[in-house]
Amino acid sequence: MKTRDTKKKELLAIIPARAGSTRVPNKNIRPFGGKPLIAYTILQARENPFIDRVIVDTDSPKIAAIAKKYGAEVPYLRPKRLATCSASVNDAILLLLQRLERDENYKPTHFILLQTTSPLREHGDIQACWDLMNSTDATTVLTIMQTNPRFYHLDSKQNIILVNRPKGGAFSPNTQDWRPGYVLNGCFVYIVKTPAFLKEKNVYTKNTKAVVCDRWRSVDIDYPEDFALAEYLYKNKSKLARRIQNFK
Repeated sequence: MKTRDTKKKELLAIIPARAGSTRVPNKNIRPFGGKPLIAYTILQARENPFIDRVIVDTDSPKIAAIAKKYGAEVPYLRPKRLATCSASVNDAILLLLQRLERDENYKPTHFILLQTTSPLREHGDIQACWDLMNSTDATTVLTIMQTNPRFYHLDSKQNIILVNRPKGGAFSPNTQDWRPGYVLNGCFVYIVKTPAFLKEKNVYTKNTKAVVCDRWRSVDIDYPEDFALAEYLYKNKSKLARRIQNFK
């Protein structure tokens, strides 16, 4: 067996792709701009110079075959108990890491979780996360986007509960008077230190930092309209980027 350099940072790309999408059937392998949707994430990960391995974690032999066609590894199929809509991706990642350590003695120092549903993610987003991971004490770095700062919840009686607060404390209709608000964007990228994940059993570890990404590229495909919109944005992204830049 090949001796591992324990001082080298090893970054494993994990691409989760279960088969049971209900709102967009066969979402992960549905044609998107001429290729299966999953292909874009696989090819992006394979082209990245600091990603050492690319593994697709799926329960589907059909998805596995397509993933291998585009150059990903699929050493295992996810068990059915971890492939339901209510199953935790944390549990699936934990099982994958345990299998790799058991069968290959492979223990990456970090893993990067890349969702297939974010086709507008760019190499620069991954680079920014990796740079932040390596320049700070973060155990997780993820991507977010800015959103309307006025956050509300509704309770069981339809009462509005204000979550965020304006800078001065008093309510203001002007968004400029509020602290900026952010939400996860899909998520484009999660980079996690493996020891922290194994300890906390969650990709969102206690020391989590974030990189802010463009709002217009932060499309997360959950519904058919998301799929159609993402495809339109992808086909026109260079034109849109130039047009947006002209406003600055």
